[in-house]
Amino acid sequence: MHYKQKHIYVGIDLHKKTHTAVVINCWNEKLGEIQFENKPAAFDELVAYVKQFKKRGMTPVYGLEDVGGYGRSLAVYLIENKQIVKEVNSALSYAERKSYPTTHKSDSWDADCVGKILLNKLDMLPDANPQDIYWTIGQLVTRRYGLVKAGIALKNQLHQQLSYHYPSYQKFFSDIDGKCALAFWQAYPSPHKLDGTTVEQLAIFLQKASNNACSTRKAEEIQSLVQADGDTKRTYQEQRDFLIQSHVRDLKFKKEEMAFVEDELRLMMKRLDYQLETIPGIEVVTAAYLVAEIGDVRRFSSADKLARFAGIAPVIFSSAGKGSNQKSKQGNRVLHGLFYNLAVQQVQVSKGSKIARNPVFLEYYKRKLAEGKTKGQALVCIMRRLVNIIYGMLKNKTAYKLPEVVEKQAV
Repeated sequence: MHYKQKHIYVGIDLHKKTHTAVVINCWNEKLGEIQFENKPAAFDELVAYVKQFKKRGMTPVYGLEDVGGYGRSLAVYLIENKQIVKEVNSALSYAERKSYPTTHKSDSWDADCVGKILLNKLDMLPDANPQDIYWTIGQLVTRRYGLVKAGIALKNQLHQQLSYHYPSYQKFFSDIDGKCALAFWQAYPSPHKLDGTTVEQLAIFLQKASNNACSTRKAEEIQSLVQADGDTKRTYQEQRDFLIQSHVRDLKFKKEEMAFVEDELRLMMKRLDYQLETIPGIEVVTAAYLVAEIGDVRRFSSADKLARFAGIAPVIFSSAGKGSNQKSKQGNRVLHGLFYNLAVQQVQVSKGSKIARNPVFLEYYKRKLAEGKTKGQALVCIMRRLVNIIYGMLKNKTAYKLPEVVEKQAV
């Protein structure tokens, strides 16, 4: 437990252009307030302002909600200048604002609430640790996520446009944005472009686009489906064709750009020398997403704290001796989702061979179901075990070794 009298507490409300800082003492008295620009040249002003309230033997503690966005530059500056910087979960500041009979919101009040959280909950707050490598991985992950979302939107738009031209287009290819499919839509955006094209010519085109994966039968099927659909040519067909080709060009760009981003992620992950990909179901992109959300695992003193951060640890709800442990709906929901998807993959089995992806976790899952737990509860148990495993792997940079078990067919 920290000695409150030995610190002064600086809560900071962060914004894109300016930040607001409020300084309070151990008696919850407001000592001062300052607004300064969000640029390194102005950060000296904050430190100098706080210094005037510092008495002998006292240490300033700074609290920031967002050390990966607008507050990152300030957090880096303060840490480099040997200041104590804590990361304050936005849920805590929100709860602090709502804990008063009359609630209001302003930059000054938000900063004051952050300062109060520092005063009352300093021991439970993690140190801000905005290391460049984790921040950069996070930015690359965000960029990839943006490309994925944009690609999904483009694919939906392409579905709509193709339905006007090729009513049976979904029967042409298993995936409309595959390499061969995109080449076909670009070369033949509408049926009239196929006029005069023989089955043999179309087969050669498809074989080249698919690296010989498509056969002459595929060309025959497409030609047959086009004829069965009838004439779809309409006025301004040239512009309608352009729309499809534009969507195709954009989709190709997104795919190429995503490949470049994933290459950069691989390079960055190699620098960290983690071995998360040794866990079944984790490849480099998933590993990067985990690292981006967790950051430096050393900021969590135990796997229990990482579990609470991810909202996986149960929460006790009881009164008068009655109650139960319930699933938490708090914590980092992105990280929670990553662990949930990973837990699902651990209990998956191959459709053909019925061999489990991870026999150990499948057996553990079945045991929990036999104990009376629901499927959702059993998955949470797996998530909690995965937290322990991943925490240890990140902390010690070790590989995952699947225990030797006799593989059984899933029933």
